[in-house]
Amino acid sequence: MKRFIPNKMYIPFTYKMMIPYLILVLLTDAVIGYISYTMLIESRTEMAETNIRTAMKQTRSNIEYQLDEIQRMSSTLFSSITFQNALQFEGDQLDMMLKMRDDIIPQMKAPLLLYGNNIRLALYTVNENMLEVSGDDMATPIGRRDYYVLSHHSIENTDWFKSISSTFQDHLWIQVDSDQKLNNISHFRRLVTSSGISSTIGYLRVTARFDELLGNFDTFPIEEGISLRLIDMASGLNLYERGSIDEKASMKSYLSVREEIPGTNFVIETLVPHSYLNKDATRMKKAISTVCFISFLVMAFIGVIVARLSGKKMKRIVTLVQSFQEGNFYKRIGFTGNDEFVHIADSFNQMATSIQDLIKNVYVQGIQKKQAELDVLQAQISPHFLYNTLSTIGSLANLGEVDKVTKMVQALSKFYRLTLNGGNVYITLEKELEQVESYLDIQRVKYADTFKVYFDIEPEIAHIPVIKLILQPFVENIFKHAWFGETIAIRITGKRLGGHIELKIIDNGIGMRPETLKRMLASTIHSDRYGLKNVEERIKLRYGKDFGIHIGSIYGAGTTVQIILPIDEEIIEDLEPLS
Repeated sequence: MKRFIPNKMYIPFTYKMMIPYLILVLLTDAVIGYISYTMLIESRTEMAETNIRTAMKQTRSNIEYQLDEIQRMSSTLFSSITFQNALQFEGDQLDMMLKMRDDIIPQMKAPLLLYGNNIRLALYTVNENMLEVSGDDMATPIGRRDYYVLSHHSIENTDWFKSISSTFQDHLWIQVDSDQKLNNISHFRRLVTSSGISSTIGYLRVTARFDELLGNFDTFPIEEGISLRLIDMASGLNLYERGSIDEKASMKSYLSVREEIPGTNFVIETLVPHSYLNKDATRMKKAISTVCFISFLVMAFIGVIVARLSGKKMKRIVTLVQSFQEGNFYKRIGFTGNDEFVHIADSFNQMATSIQDLIKNVYVQGIQKKQAELDVLQAQISPHFLYNTLSTIGSLANLGEVDKVTKMVQALSKFYRLTLNGGNVYITLEKELEQVESYLDIQRVKYADTFKVYFDIEPEIAHIPVIKLILQPFVENIFKHAWFGETIAIRITGKRLGGHIELKIIDNGIGMRPETLKRMLASTIHSDRYGLKNVEERIKLRYGKDFGIHIGSIYGAGTTVQIILPIDEEIIEDLEPLS
């Protein structure tokens, strides 16, 4: 019976989805555009700021190095005993000339030759007999490396010298005479005797150009409004400035980057206008808006085309579903191509004719039959082992070995508790190893200390679930088939290999000849070596054909059984701990 469907306007689902699709595309373009614009502006600002800061560090390093070189130059002359003695020498004019030629002039010229830039080195002597050497006019810009030997009377009446003398300042950087006008700076130092009572024997003044101290200015585009200046923090004065700032503009419109010069009161400051940092913002905004608009139009056009094509196929699928609802399982639909609609159509076409047979014949019956066969094989293990153990317990009871009987009964109880595992197929590797220990405890009662067992299991795989009873059958086979001497050693290892775990049972027993091993692997008969075939088939059933057992054996040297299993995270989450 057909249900009554109200007479409503029919709108295909694909066209209904166009509205949220277009809204989503619009929002996506807007968000991406905004994020792109913000990131580009931030990246541009950060890049410009990083370049300025890098240039500032280079400038600071350059001026710091050159200031250190100038101070080292003055320290060399200050500590030279020969230089001190020459400044204090008293003699006639010829002797004074020779003393200057041999001991004063060479020591002043040597550091000038080593210094890379143009500087002036002036020596003001207290010795009235000292001859004077005048260089270039100090009121003119520094054009070469030059030196002077002058009398201290030439500076003793100047204001700057009186200020220094009155405050006993020494070893300092100042701007004196024409330094400020010429954008120079001078290092001034008093020379004293180092022997006896210290007394002043002269003064050193080393004058350098700011533009050479600060180095290359190419990385500071002053034509873009960037300003670089050197500030004396002690006085608050601008010692040097390159570039200019807009006096009407607020300081908030500039990014201030400062670098202190160690050992001095000087600070290098760069003022970068925010307009320089964001100068490409308008152009980038237009470009991003254009790209986002074009992207929206393209996505909208594609959406309309997809909606029309999908709508046709969807309508035919809806017609087929309605036929199935009416009980008509004979209609079929065919689509050309290779997409989701083709797969849906094929699934519908196969559903009416094959799904019942697939469930009944291929999947359910096949799995049940295989599981039944393996359950029978697994059931063979328990009685076989139980009979032998109970027989041993009976023998020990007849001999009055009460302690041994107790140990074997306890170990047997634990072994079967772990074997049953509450009916669960999976057990953690840790519990599987406990089961092997229980079996070995039983064997220790029988064989005393005639065998050694070593475990080498990585702790991180102890919680991994495995199908139960995959190690004990191989350990039991060692006692039954591999033991040929008085003692035997068994080693059980486990480690993780990517998404798999590898278990090994290794013994130093008699091993197997190649033909014996080949015949055993090829055999399909579950005889006395039922452990191998049973475990092999259970592993392949649970995990697939890519996993299983590999055996290597050397006759007279021992046997190694390797078991490779996958790590199934879903089983790990679902597995309940065994109480």
